[in-house]
Amino acid sequence: MSIHPTAIVDPSAQIGPNVEIGPYCIVESGAKIGPGCTLASHAVVKRGTQLGENNRVGEGAVLGGLPQHVQVPDRPGRVVIGAGNTIRENVTVHRALLTEHATIIGDCCLLMVGAHVAHDCRLGNRVILTNNAMLAGHVRVDDRAYVSGGVGVHQFCRIGELAMVGGHAHLSKDVPPYVTVDGLSSLVVGLNKIGLRRAGFERDAIRQLMDAYRIIYRSGLFWDELIEQLRVRFPNGPAALFHEFLSTSARGIVSERRPPPGATIKLRDAVEEEPPVGVKFA
Repeated sequence: MSIHPTAIVDPSAQIGPNVEIGPYCIVESGAKIGPGCTLASHAVVKRGTQLGENNRVGEGAVLGGLPQHVQVPDRPGRVVIGAGNTIRENVTVHRALLTEHATIIGDCCLLMVGAHVAHDCRLGNRVILTNNAMLAGHVRVDDRAYVSGGVGVHQFCRIGELAMVGGHAHLSKDVPPYVTVDGLSSLVVGLNKIGLRRAGFERDAIRQLMDAYRIIYRSGLFWDELIEQLRVRFPNGPAALFHEFLSTSARGIVSERRPPPGATIKLRDAVEEEPPVGVKFA
């Protein structure tokens, strides 16, 4: 264990073997830091925070801050962080609101500079939050999802497995698994095919996901009908996750950028109105 002389580490904090704590770090009472973790200078690990093994925490990161809420309880919950995560400079992760609850980050995640994880969020494994991504309270991000820079996610939203959210998107509804959200429009623009291939999905599996995607976004079915179609047609395999996700969505899902089937575009009248007498157009 290596602790820089300028670091302040409470004697009651639990520090595992082979931990490195850099200059001017603060580790509060009750914090738990697992074996092999590294804290760069000015990192803060506050009470109620638990880190698994081999996490790297960057300069100025604050883990375990109080919830940003108008009614912060006297005894808020915890922050529980898994193993093998990289948490870069000035990341903030806040404790859960209620004592028995926790803000949870899984294993092997990458939280880039300035990302914010609010109270009661749940991140799965291998999640990537890029610079200045902002998760409001109670947001859930499933395994291997990718959230680009400057994205804002409304409270209680969910981002599905292997979804890819483009930069500066603003989300107020759930993002289904495997899809790509365009940052400019904040709407779904298709499957995250590059991410799927990188994750080892075979061509047949991607074709099945495409079939399920068409049911969701291009069949014109009512919600209950498409949920039933997903259940019947895709009982197994990766596409089965669509039914599980959509059937439990409380906020509804992000729409597709492409107009839905049957939508009409209002056309300009074939005959333009004549301009008033004496009015000239450039």
